[in-house]
Amino acid sequence: MTAIRVSAQGTIPPQAGSELALDTVRLPAGASAALGGNDDDALLFVFAGGGTLSLGGEEHVLAAGSAALAVAGEEARVTAGPDGLAAACATAGRPTDRHAPLGPRATVVPIELVEAGSATGKRSFQVLFGPHNGSTRATLFAGYIPPGRAPWHYHLYDEIVWVWRGAGRFHLGSGVEELAPGSAFRLAPREVHIVENLSPDEELAVLGIFTPAGSPSAAYLQA
Repeated sequence: MTAIRVSAQGTIPPQAGSELALDTVRLPAGASAALGGNDDDALLFVFAGGGTLSLGGEEHVLAAGSAALAVAGEEARVTAGPDGLAAACATAGRPTDRHAPLGPRATVVPIELVEAGSATGKRSFQVLFGPHNGSTRATLFAGYIPPGRAPWHYHLYDEIVWVWRGAGRFHLGSGVEELAPGSAFRLAPREVHIVENLSPDEELAVLGIFTPAGSPSAAYLQA
């Protein structure tokens, strides 16, 4: 088996030619950490615990399943609640192509308030942040993959995928690698791939961030 770019620790460092990076943040009760404050847009997704986000003199509740955005130059601070806080944090750098804003800016988005859309192979997704609510550099979404595998396909955007729930396999022409909760991988534009759900009856849930911003359903089948 050929090793592929899967990180079991959920950390995808910056890479030449890509403006995306991802890390996993875990804070004990009462601890805090800075979010943003530089030239990158920072997008956070809380997958366990909860707490608060302070930005611009306002405080926002962060529950499990909430996403948050701090655009370049904004200084935010995340503080964990009594149960601690665990989150995936992605950044999109300044050279990223920017999409025109299509709606008012949001700071925190609870996932239960986001409508689902459909993609290839009976897959569905929820767009947490994108041009419609203030993220003009990148789109952040939760994706749900039913049991089985879709056909070989590719996207035109640069993407990082983080596994939220479930087990699966990541297929490229060079090999296959296992996916478990908390693992992550990078996909270059036009890189043909398959993400397979190994469960017989449960969805594989992932978090994806890609740039330029757009729709997660924009996939192209390999001939």
